[in-house]
Amino acid sequence: MDRRGNALRLTLLATLALATPLAASTPSDGFMAENDAAMARMHAAMNIRPTGDVDRDFVAMMIPHHQGGIDMAVAVLRHSRNPQIRRLAQEIIVEQQQEIAALRLAVGDSLPPSRPVPTLPPSGPAPASGPGAANHTHGDQ
Repeated sequence: MDRRGNALRLTLLATLALATPLAASTPSDGFMAENDAAMARMHAAMNIRPTGDVDRDFVAMMIPHHQGGIDMAVAVLRHSRNPQIRRLAQEIIVEQQQEIAALRLAVGDSLPPSRPVPTLPPSGPAPASGPGAANHTHGDQ
C-alpha cells in the first residue's frame, strides 16, 4: 500500500476510534492517554539533527512516524471492541512494520529481530510461544 493510502487509513482509524460510542467496555481516556504518549514519542523521535544525507535523514524521520502509527494501532486494539477498527489496526501494524523494514534495508541497515504483534489487552492471555507463535492471530473480539 502506498504512503497516501496508509495516511488515509490512519486518519480513518483515528476518526472511527474517536467516533466509537463511549459505552464501550473500556473508557476512552485509557486510549487517549496511550495515543497521546505515542504521539509525543513519535514527535520527539522525528526531531532529528540533519546529517546532510537526504536518504538517512528521511529514514530517520519516517521510522518513528511509522512506529507512531503502530503504537496508535496497538492502543486502539487494547481499547476498541469494534471489529472493523480492530481489523484496520491489525492491517496498519503489519503494513507499517513492513515499511519500516523496507526503509532500513533501503539505506543498508540490518533488521532487528522479529517480534509478535500485540493484539490483546495487557490483562489478556499470555502470548503464545514456540514455533509459529508470531503467526498466531486472535479473532476479533
